[in-house]
Amino acid sequence: MKINANYNNLEKSYLFITIAKKLNEYKEAHPEADIIKMGIGDVTRPLCPAVVNAMNRAVTEMGNAETFRGYGDEQGYSFLQDAIKGYYAGKGVELETDEIFVSDGAKSDLGNILDLISTENTVLVPDPVYPVYVDTNVMAGRKIAYMTGSEENGFLPMPGDAPEADIVYLCSPNNPTGAVYDKDQLKEWVDWANERDALILFDAAYEAFVGDENLPTSIYQIEGAKTCAIEVCSFSKTAGFTGTRCGYTVVPHALVRENTELNPMWRRRQTTKFNGVPYIVQRGAEAVFTEEGYAQTRADIAYYKENARIMAAALDEVGVTYFGGINSPYIWMKIPGGMTGWEFFDKLLEEANVVGTPGVGFGKAGEGYFRLTAFGNKERTIEAMERIKKLISLI
Repeated sequence: MKINANYNNLEKSYLFITIAKKLNEYKEAHPEADIIKMGIGDVTRPLCPAVVNAMNRAVTEMGNAETFRGYGDEQGYSFLQDAIKGYYAGKGVELETDEIFVSDGAKSDLGNILDLISTENTVLVPDPVYPVYVDTNVMAGRKIAYMTGSEENGFLPMPGDAPEADIVYLCSPNNPTGAVYDKDQLKEWVDWANERDALILFDAAYEAFVGDENLPTSIYQIEGAKTCAIEVCSFSKTAGFTGTRCGYTVVPHALVRENTELNPMWRRRQTTKFNGVPYIVQRGAEAVFTEEGYAQTRADIAYYKENARIMAAALDEVGVTYFGGINSPYIWMKIPGGMTGWEFFDKLLEEANVVGTPGVGFGKAGEGYFRLTAFGNKERTIEAMERIKKLISLI
């Protein structure tokens, strides 16, 4: 038996595991420390009442023989597919029900979708970038090319910045930088992909944070995208499902490569390798799209966006350059004093008892930047920013 030696090419641990390890070591040495976490993008608001009520009803159903549900369809129950279809219709995007595949989250699908793609293909990823894009392709032994996001291009690399590739990952709003592609920019990417028979893997996990009506929240709002793009989305940030796990992926029938439609390929993959999302969870996800659920989840998003505004205002006070925080829950700040990302991480932890994420953890181009998340409690966010302001004023 031989192992998959590609794993030897990975970093020793996943970025956020490294952060957790450093944090735990510090807490063991300083048990009295009052630490505020602004590193991992995990939500803190509870599930909204509409979702909880729907899940409770589903639990009751599962406890009665007349309404009990066993195995469900791996691609998702039709009631949730129809709810997602209606949500997209509200964006002006028409989808077929069987183009929507319910999953346990964007992270899983972003890695699993690679089952459809030959390892001979070259994958193009932005730098800085969500680590999963890189790591899953390293695991497969696929060639990876990079395009740099920088202040000069607004952290939104374009085809002109890119080497030749067969697949490209785009994340908008971007994690970690908070940057958002506009319609003209996405149209340029769609045209690039269609001209080359390339594939766009579009990560829309943070689409609900876009407040500007002129900015797209789905790549399918761009003409021509259905013939070149797969869209992945999640309820984790939209509705606080980080501990509940539910997302979805859209694979249009119009997406064809080498005379083969990718939609039935993905269906075959999922029915073979995936058991589906629990009925109770899917009923909760369906409730997100009700009038009541939509209002409640958007109120939670507004809460996090207010945190981001507070964070941005604090950095303005001390003259620190930053990006994001408007149509995104992330603040991407320039590190003061010429420190590296991990140097600033240690200083912030040890002297302010605040945890963030070094930008270099998202790629070489992230060095010199630091990511803070707005997913905390408002009072604790205010306290954290007071500590950060005090620390920066001394640098």
